[in-house]
Amino acid sequence: MKSTSEQRRAYNGPIIFSLGFRPFFFGAGLWAAIAMVLWVVSLAAGLDVPSHLSGVDWHLHEFVFGYTSAVIAGFLLTAVPNWTGRMPVMGWPVAALAGLWLTGRMALLISAYLPPLLAVALDLSFIAVLALIILREIVAGKNWRNLKVLMILAFIGGANGLFHYEAITSAGFDGTGIRAGVALIIMLIMVVGGRIIPSFTRNWLMRQPKGRLPAPMDGFDKAIMVASAVALVVWVAMPESAATRPLAALAGVLNLVRLSRWAGWRTLAEPLVAVLHIGFFFIPYGFLTIAAGDLLPGWFRASQIPHAFTAGAIGLVTLAMLTRTSLGHSGRPLAASKTVITIYALVLLGVLTRMAGEFLPDVAPLLHAAATFWILGFALFAVSFIPIFFKPRVQKVPNLR
Repeated sequence: MKSTSEQRRAYNGPIIFSLGFRPFFFGAGLWAAIAMVLWVVSLAAGLDVPSHLSGVDWHLHEFVFGYTSAVIAGFLLTAVPNWTGRMPVMGWPVAALAGLWLTGRMALLISAYLPPLLAVALDLSFIAVLALIILREIVAGKNWRNLKVLMILAFIGGANGLFHYEAITSAGFDGTGIRAGVALIIMLIMVVGGRIIPSFTRNWLMRQPKGRLPAPMDGFDKAIMVASAVALVVWVAMPESAATRPLAALAGVLNLVRLSRWAGWRTLAEPLVAVLHIGFFFIPYGFLTIAAGDLLPGWFRASQIPHAFTAGAIGLVTLAMLTRTSLGHSGRPLAASKTVITIYALVLLGVLTRMAGEFLPDVAPLLHAAATFWILGFALFAVSFIPIFFKPRVQKVPNLR
């Protein structure tokens, strides 16, 4: 019987479908750019996208649920084999799943010409099918402790379903579903990031001159996670309650302290690590934005979703994982090339410019500039990483600089 590595080498199908990160990370990067182009063009032309969703609802959905579901799928399909010791899912199952994700994106985009429930069903089916695939792998590998991943997928799928219901009956952009989706992803970043960011930082700093190292996870971190979860639950369920802003302020301050314990300022020489710290910074910033919303001219409701959460934390942290995972699993060095640094810089500029609009409301040039930076950053990622997604793993490291 062939070993796992021999079976992987024996795969002779399209390289793009040989590992889960390839089609989904490529699709996520491309869709992040294309969806923003469609949104900006529709705004500039005074038109709505041809969806049964309002323009704002479509825009929010495609970044909170459309983009991130591809990132989650690529991450899980690549990570699960390490958990279970089984062959990675590859070939036609990956192609079919990627096709289902793409079908959901296209169906919602043109759902004004389709039965709305058909488009909704196609969109919701992606997370459900992904969960079944992950369940099969976990059960076959008897990796019971990671069954909790299915709970996360169920919650995200549930939030997506609630969003669709609210979008049809009222307004999805101000509903519980979209806040729940954002909160779940932020919490996921806090849990996963709280483990990998200090770990990656420590690994890199151990090769540098002696100095402060990241603090290990301890009871203090767990207490911060609990406080953050409470703040997010109250924000999701009762955004206008008297407790929302104080709890958000507490969570913001605590997460700034947590981030300071990871010695991120020592990683600026390696952007592949530093970007994780920068992205995580927007989690406490997002909490503080909710807390201080009354003082911001561009902020009207506590239920409003901070771009610090969406573009900042979700956008930058997922982009950091897209680049790092793609480099590592394609045999390339875990170091940021000039191209990767440019990608990070463009998206960060987009985030900062967009958030400036919360202090300077109704400044159209600022919003257009933010969208342009975002589009250029993700488009550059998708195009420059084509050799990684469509060519076999390298044996000899090429010069990507």
